[in-house]
Amino acid sequence: MKKRVILLSLAAMMTATFTVTSCSSDDDFGVTTAQKGALTLSFSGDNISSYKTIDVELKEVNTGAIIKQTIQNKNIHTFEVPYGSYKITVNGVVISSNDEIGVGASAQTDIATLITNLEIPLILKKFHEDFVIEEVFFTGVKTSDGKNYNSSRYFKLTNNTKKVLYADKLILGQSEFLTTDDKNPTPYSKNLSFAVKAVMVLPGAGTEYPVQPGDFIVIADNAINHQANTSTAYDLHNANFEFPSVNPALGQVDNPSVPNAKIIYSQMNFNMFFLHDRGFESYIIARFPAGEDENTFLTNFKYDYTYQNSAGGVTSKSAYAIPNSWIIDGVNNSISTKFVHVLTSASIDGGWTSVGTIDKDPTRFGKSVRRKVTGQMDNGKNLYMDTNNSSNDFTKDSEPSLKNGIVH
Repeated sequence: MKKRVILLSLAAMMTATFTVTSCSSDDDFGVTTAQKGALTLSFSGDNISSYKTIDVELKEVNTGAIIKQTIQNKNIHTFEVPYGSYKITVNGVVISSNDEIGVGASAQTDIATLITNLEIPLILKKFHEDFVIEEVFFTGVKTSDGKNYNSSRYFKLTNNTKKVLYADKLILGQSEFLTTDDKNPTPYSKNLSFAVKAVMVLPGAGTEYPVQPGDFIVIADNAINHQANTSTAYDLHNANFEFPSVNPALGQVDNPSVPNAKIIYSQMNFNMFFLHDRGFESYIIARFPAGEDENTFLTNFKYDYTYQNSAGGVTSKSAYAIPNSWIIDGVNNSISTKFVHVLTSASIDGGWTSVGTIDKDPTRFGKSVRRKVTGQMDNGKNLYMDTNNSSNDFTKDSEPSLKNGIVH
C-alpha cells in the first residue's frame, strides 16, 4: 500500500502546477499561477473487505472553495489541489461481513508541499432502533407587522421503527460550539463525545410516554396556541412536552396540561434552552445507559477546554460532553456561506442541513429543516430517510409540518 501511495503521488506531482513568472513576452510578464500539490487520501477501517463508494468533500477554509469527488471500488485517490488549509468530509458505503455498511470520517490537513499523503480511518455509522429527529423549527416567525416573534419553536421526534418506543428520559443536547466557527479547542474529539452548552431531559419513569410506530412527539418552547398572539405563528397547545421558562422578559405562560422537560444544564441566564434562530448549531438526542442518570452526568462528564482568543491570549472554559455511545441521532445545521465544520462524529451525522443561505437571511423565518420521506410503514405512517448524513436526509428551507397545528 505504501508503494502505491508514493507512485500515485509522484504521478500527480508531475501534473501539479507551480508559481511561475513568465518572461516569454511583454504581454504576460509577471503573471503568476497558484501553486498546487498532490493530496493522496487513503482510507482504511476495521473489518472492511471492499469499498463501494466514497464521497469526499474538500473545503479550503480561507476561500471557501469546495472540491467534491466520488471514489468507486477503491480506497485511495489523488487530488490536485491549490495550496491551502482543508477540512475533509467523507461519507460512503463499504462491504463488511458481507453487508453494505455506511461509513464516514472527517479530517483536516494543510497543503504546502508538492506531495501530501493522508490516511483517514473510516468510522462505521451507528444506527439505533430508536427515535430520529424528524424536524427542527429554530427560525421563529415574523409577526404580521414584521416584528420578530421569539417563540413557537419546536423539536419533532419520530418513532422510525416497527415497535413501540418510550420517550421517557430522552436527552436533548445543544452544541457548545457553532458550525460556523472553529475555535480549535484543546482537548477536543468529536469522535468520542458531543460538547454541549445546554441539556434538556424529558420526564417519565420508563414507560409513561409510549409512542407508536411512525408516530411522533413534539417538544415546544411554549405549548400554547401562538396564533392568539400573531396570525403568523403556530398552534402548539397540544404538544407532548414544553421547555420550562422562568425568564420574565419572555412572558411565557406555562401550559399546565403539557409536561415540562427538565433543563439539567444551561449556560444561559434563567436556565434557558433557546435555539439559535439562524441555525448555526447542532442538536442530538440520547439516552442514559444503565447506571447513568442526570446526577452522574453532571458529576462525571464535565468538559474543560481552552482556546486561543482573538486577542492572542488563552481562554479557559467549562461545559459538558455527552458520550457518543449515548447518542441515538443528531443533526448539524449551518448555512452555505458560513459553514466551517460539523460538530458530530461521522458515525452520528456526517453532513449538515440549513435554512437560508446568508447570515441573517431575511427569508429564513417561518421555515424549518425536515427529514425526507422514503416510503410508508405497514400502518400507513411515513418512513423517514436515515443515512446519518443530514446533507442527504433533510430537506432545507422546508415549510414547517406544524404550520396548521399538531395533527397525528
